[in-house]
Amino acid sequence: MKKQLPPGQFETEKWPILHTGDVPEFNEITWNFRLFGEVKEEKSLSHKEIMELPKTISNVNMHCVTTWSKFDTTFEGIALRELLKFVEMNEGVKYIKIYGYFNGDRFGYSANLPLEPLLGDDSLFVYRWKDKNHDWQDIDPKHGYPLRFIPPEVFYLWKGSKWVSGIEFMKVDEAGFWEERGYSMTANPFKEERYR
Repeated sequence: MKKQLPPGQFETEKWPILHTGDVPEFNEITWNFRLFGEVKEEKSLSHKEIMELPKTISNVNMHCVTTWSKFDTTFEGIALRELLKFVEMNEGVKYIKIYGYFNGDRFGYSANLPLEPLLGDDSLFVYRWKDKNHDWQDIDPKHGYPLRFIPPEVFYLWKGSKWVSGIEFMKVDEAGFWEERGYSMTANPFKEERYR
């Protein structure tokens, strides 16, 4: 995979932990993943159902808005396109919001994204990872266990919701958690789209 350091970034071999709010405890019995919004019929999947879906392994470069970049991390997870098979989207859906836990609210965090760039192998709901310094291991709770979204590298990493809980399908783009607080709606690190 080609390494290109976006402007204003530095390279690190570590995977820094940055988030706001507390770290939730995973309860497999109560955990579920909702697909809702502009769809013909909403769908909810259990953790077992999610983990039975076809897996994708992909090498991803991560770029955080706080200026670090980590190259060549390999993730295993479920490609976003696999989840799309469970719903029939209404005509005109072009955007999604990926929700995650924030301070006791399963849907307290969200990140908005355009749907079209998320249909490849580099758009994953991940549960384990490795790099040149680490063998395969589950992502830990501070990194988003049991399931965390990792976006393609054309988005800053805040678009990668931790402790994911669902996807809302939208016809019109709508600000998520950090976007409401002044961050860029599009968040392309190579264009240095940090703030609105």
